[in-house]
Amino acid sequence: MRIGVCILPEHPWREAEPLWRQVEEWGFEHAWTYDHLVWGGLPRAPWHSTVATLAAAAVVTRRVRLGTFVASPNFRHPALLAKDVTTLDDLSDGRVLLGLGAGGDLDSRLLGDRHSRGERTRRFEEFVPLLDRLLTEDDVEVEGEFFTVAGAGARPRCVQQPRVPFVVAANGPRAMRQAVAHGAGWLTTGPPDVRADEDGRDAWWSGVRELAARVDELEAQGRRDRPLDRYLSLDAGAPALSSLDEAQDRIGRAQELGFTDVVVHWPRSEPPYQADVAVLEALAGARA
Repeated sequence: MRIGVCILPEHPWREAEPLWRQVEEWGFEHAWTYDHLVWGGLPRAPWHSTVATLAAAAVVTRRVRLGTFVASPNFRHPALLAKDVTTLDDLSDGRVLLGLGAGGDLDSRLLGDRHSRGERTRRFEEFVPLLDRLLTEDDVEVEGEFFTVAGAGARPRCVQQPRVPFVVAANGPRAMRQAVAHGAGWLTTGPPDVRADEDGRDAWWSGVRELAARVDELEAQGRRDRPLDRYLSLDAGAPALSSLDEAQDRIGRAQELGFTDVVVHWPRSEPPYQADVAVLEALAGARA
């Protein structure tokens, strides 16, 4: 079981840099940050650039993998994201994990656009395969419903070949198909609107089991060369790091359901993700 830590991009770099270094020093396998213009959980908080944050993290770490949690087409054009991702992969010497998801509506509304849920799904279905092509092909020509590309291409190529791994966030069947078709991994935060706290724990884990079973079916139909890595975000409404016992219990349950990777959030002094950094350190020590 691989464990990752998500660090919200809310801190100035002088405060954020030690956190990224610490995740690596404690031996965690991957480190992530949210990809938003504004996040509903902290709508008035300072919020720094995702790409710039990951670029800075790339040059102060050497081993830990670095990822977007998650990038969406709601405010990103695939040709621009492809360039950013290729550069990040170069800066990190091939350590990028590209988390992708359909996203919500706050980012697009900030730019004056409004997309229905159906539109967001269709945008994502167009976005993922086009991004795949832009990272692996030359002279891509596409005029789609949402995105147009005229002669863009993968110059230079990613350090990782044939491209950076896609980790596709999906709770519904259409996005899950994108994970099976184009992803190296599938990511879920579990069933929406169900908390993993004491009152909702059984329902949440039952929902996670159902989601994993759906991916099992689609993966079997997809005839992939290798199985999907499976990522579970453990902080669904109730922080996994409330205690070491709680964190280890959730990790064990995830492993029993076939997940290869889990993600927790760097503890904050107040909600969301309020917890003690000592628990994260203890989790690292328990794995050493």
